[in-house]
Amino acid sequence: MALTDHHDVFIGSTDDGYTFLVLNRRLPGADRLLTDAGFTARAHHDRTLYLLPPGIPQDAHERAGQAMYGLLERTHDLVDLSWTTRWSPHGPLPEPDLRIQFADGTVTATAKTPEARSLLEQHGFTPSPDGSSHRPPAGLDERGLLGAVVGVESHAYAHGVAVRVGLGIATPAAIPVTARHATLATVPTGPAANPARGRTR
Repeated sequence: MALTDHHDVFIGSTDDGYTFLVLNRRLPGADRLLTDAGFTARAHHDRTLYLLPPGIPQDAHERAGQAMYGLLERTHDLVDLSWTTRWSPHGPLPEPDLRIQFADGTVTATAKTPEARSLLEQHGFTPSPDGSSHRPPAGLDERGLLGAVVGVESHAYAHGVAVRVGLGIATPAAIPVTARHATLATVPTGPAANPARGRTR
C-alpha cells in the first residue's frame, strides 16, 4: 500500500504547493461535494485525484474546510496532513517550530524549540546521537508511522506549536497509486465536474 491508502480520505500537499485529496472508498455524493468546494477532479492512473492549485492560503483553507465538513458526514476515517491549507486571520503563519518529513519509508522530525522536542519525545520519538533530529519508535509499519505523525501533528496544533509535514511527493503526478485502488473511481462528468468558484465555509 501507499502512504495515501490507509484511510477512507487522505488530504495532503505536494512539494510544489498543490493540495490533493484521495478517496479510498466510494462515499455517496463525494464527487459533487468536492467539485462544489472548488477541487478539480483529475484522472491519475485509472483513478481520480481531487486538486487545489497553489494559491492564496485562505482560499485553500476555506475550500478544504468546506470539503472536510461534508466528508465528515460520510466518514470519520479521514487524515489531513496538508500544509497548504493552513491559514490564520491574524496574519502570515510563523516558520514551523517542528518539521516532519516522510522519505523512502522513513520519517524524520526536526524541532527548533524545547517545547517541540518535548512533544516529540512524549510520542516516543527518540533523538539522533547528535540531537539534530528525532526518529519515531522502532518497529512501526507504514500505517504505524502515519499514525505516529498524525498524533504528533494533532498534539502540536492543540498546543500552538507550528508544524509542517512533508510527504515527499514532489508534484501531483508523483502521488502514489496502488493496484488495490487503481479502479476505484473515474473522473466525474457533467455539472459536478465544474468547480463552483467562490464558495466558502
